[in-house]
Amino acid sequence: MKKITELRFENAYAQLPPEFYEKKDPAGFIHPHIIAFNGKLAAKIGIDPGEEHNPLLAEYLCGKRPIPGADPLAMYYAGWQFGVYNPNLGDGRALLLGQIVDGSGRGWDLHLKGCGASRFSRGFDGRATLRSCIREYLGSEALHHLGIPSTRALCITGGTEKIERETREPAAMMLRVARTHVRFGSFEGFYYRGEKESVRMLADYVIAGYYPEIPHGTKNGYGLLLLKTAEKTAETIARWQAYGFTHGVMNTDNMSIIGLTLDYGPYGFFENLERDYTPNHSDHFGRYSYVNQPAIGRWNLEKFAKCLKGLVDEEEIAGALEAYNTDFSSAYKKLMLRKFGFSKEKRQSLRFIEKTLGMLSEDETDYHIFFRSISKVKKNGSFMENPWLGSVSGKWQRWISEYAGELQENSPTDNERRKLMDSVNPKYVLRNHIMETAIRDAVERGDYSEIEKVKRIFENPFSEQPQYESYAGTSPEWAKGLVVSCFS
Repeated sequence: MKKITELRFENAYAQLPPEFYEKKDPAGFIHPHIIAFNGKLAAKIGIDPGEEHNPLLAEYLCGKRPIPGADPLAMYYAGWQFGVYNPNLGDGRALLLGQIVDGSGRGWDLHLKGCGASRFSRGFDGRATLRSCIREYLGSEALHHLGIPSTRALCITGGTEKIERETREPAAMMLRVARTHVRFGSFEGFYYRGEKESVRMLADYVIAGYYPEIPHGTKNGYGLLLLKTAEKTAETIARWQAYGFTHGVMNTDNMSIIGLTLDYGPYGFFENLERDYTPNHSDHFGRYSYVNQPAIGRWNLEKFAKCLKGLVDEEEIAGALEAYNTDFSSAYKKLMLRKFGFSKEKRQSLRFIEKTLGMLSEDETDYHIFFRSISKVKKNGSFMENPWLGSVSGKWQRWISEYAGELQENSPTDNERRKLMDSVNPKYVLRNHIMETAIRDAVERGDYSEIEKVKRIFENPFSEQPQYESYAGTSPEWAKGLVVSCFS
């Protein structure tokens, strides 16, 4: 494990031509302090977790003091935002500090968010609110531990600075970690400017760094890049759908080239199965609603595929888009069969799943509590003690009898099935009120302890943690009207 001053940097992105970025140093806080530090992630990427107690760590991780070997830059990209192409994007409030190499030779981007304006800032201040940093810190970690591909969060630093948003709020920075921050939009800016050589160069960079199984510098390789990106995107969005997660802003500049959940803005998990659920109150027409995510994923891939024309032929593009549809459907069905405890993909079982989801969408039954509860139903129709199962009546009592019949036809033993179901149906889901409590404690009282507690709970979302039972319930009344915006 290395100290922050001993990291081995590779900085491969900085070796691309200057049109790919703007070199720039972070604008550090004057009096920084650590708000949250993810010791487990630090250890994973080769940083000594004990660095949390380094009195200079906050200065290094907010950019006040340069990290030796880092080569900070703002990445250029464009993107389709709510269906409209915007050529003037890029890292307007974030910098890629560089790429460190861990002990196994694996590279990791260190990407600092909220560290001041770049030439891509479009007149904004380049800062981030403490509120938005907490949401991304907790959200990205929660998704990772659910098994959903995501960027991750290493640290939040705060200072004494305040910034103007809907109100005057404390500023903060968040250091996130990912294999890469290249997006669909990273290709689009060059494509729409007619810079075909830059598109090819970026494709070569991605293949060499993140798809080692693809032959480098070959026509076949570019087609495989598109296909692999389609497959990874399909898998991630299938997991979003199965777990009731809605990203909120699926612009092409927020789509990862390796299928990560990227850029946490107004995201959320629905509680009841609300197909039109839209956590972003600025999305007035529901373009990025829960139900639309699979189709938007394909639409975004079509835009990415367009950038590769000339490198990839039409037949390969059509094949990759069809693979997206097939892989999404397959991944989603597989997850839902596991959530219900069914062993095989039988037509009757799939019909039963669809019927049940229809009932859930018509009802005010909590989606997550429902799935966590039904592992207690036995094949003989009885069930173990459970608050939700014990309270049902009418159609849900009849449903339990039907479900028991399905289990008799298509499931392993009760004990084995329960273990399998509890490993895919989380006990703990990061509901908005949980984050809001942590945010209010931090912003109003300067108390950061709830951030660490929530992170710790959601590192084990499938485990029974009796001491945290209150975090497994539905939202309280005061939180029912919580809304989130892009303005952070």
